[in-house]
Amino acid sequence: MLRLPSPRCVSIIEEEEEEEEEDDEQVAEQTAAEQAAAEQAAAAGKRNAIAQASTASGAATSTSQRILSIQDVDNGQILGFGADLAEDHPGFHDPAYKQRRTWLAELAKTHRIGTPIPDVAYSPDEVATWDAVLEELSELLPQHACREYLRCLPLFDFRKGKVPQLEEMNAVLRATTGWSVRPVAGLMHPRHFLGGLAFKHFHSTQYMRHPSKPSYTPEPDVVHELIGHVPLLADPDYARLIQSIGLASLAADDKQIWHLTKVYWYTVEFGVVREGDQVKAFGAGILSSYGELAHMASGGAALERLDPFQPQPRMSYKDGFQKRYFVLDSFAEGSELLRSYAASLALPESLRGDASVA
Repeated sequence: MLRLPSPRCVSIIEEEEEEEEEDDEQVAEQTAAEQAAAEQAAAAGKRNAIAQASTASGAATSTSQRILSIQDVDNGQILGFGADLAEDHPGFHDPAYKQRRTWLAELAKTHRIGTPIPDVAYSPDEVATWDAVLEELSELLPQHACREYLRCLPLFDFRKGKVPQLEEMNAVLRATTGWSVRPVAGLMHPRHFLGGLAFKHFHSTQYMRHPSKPSYTPEPDVVHELIGHVPLLADPDYARLIQSIGLASLAADDKQIWHLTKVYWYTVEFGVVREGDQVKAFGAGILSSYGELAHMASGGAALERLDPFQPQPRMSYKDGFQKRYFVLDSFAEGSELLRSYAASLALPESLRGDASVA
């Protein structure tokens, strides 16, 4: 079973979501107060008071520095990494595992865009963990993964006995869709992670889940990244879909970034797509988890239509499997929805419809 992100990161995200809900309440209260003030001002003929109320409302939205190019994306903006493990993490009491995680995190932070990604010499235990997950998933992926995933999967030659290197993934992606993967120390801040997607860069961890629980990871690891995310980046329609989320983030304020994080969660991590009278998995959180694949196939979760213009439910990451999956009729439909949402955020026309921005 896959749970994302780690408990420590969950607390950060929960605080953001609680602040978002509080902001909604404050905005509603502020709007009501402004309306009352405007009515009083109009009755008294004080039009300047209305103008002041409008100005105050516009100033209430805070924004962080916008990302304008891939050079603005900082892979050091992370919520947790290395040996920073929660007490319920399988590797919490394993000093050697913590040391390994720290070393890989530091290696990732040294990478510079445009330079080759150094290979990682994975240990026998790490290779055995990769083998165990690959064998387990080989039973369900052919039945329940979407056709685009199954078409792209052979391009990457995943096999037992060898954990793939990120630079090997780049050779395939650059030749197919022009995408790249880039190492990252841990779970990135959403603004920078989503910003990378706008410029066809997917940030990937390189550390392996703890060998004591090969079927479980409390945060994104190299198995999740490679098996779950990378193959579909070679499909042009999916590549446009995921880039659309990144493009929308370029014009998003802080609150909208967290909204887009939920949209990402319910599509890129846990999305499903219709194929005839069936639904197939395209979300990486499903594709890289035997338990989540079986859960999706069982029909035990509700299916809902994706609408990026509407508030999204809280991300489910602590209570076992997903209670709902958001379904698309096609990747093209999802891209169009998300590009329409990006247009509503006043994304510059030069970026809004350009799937080749680099």
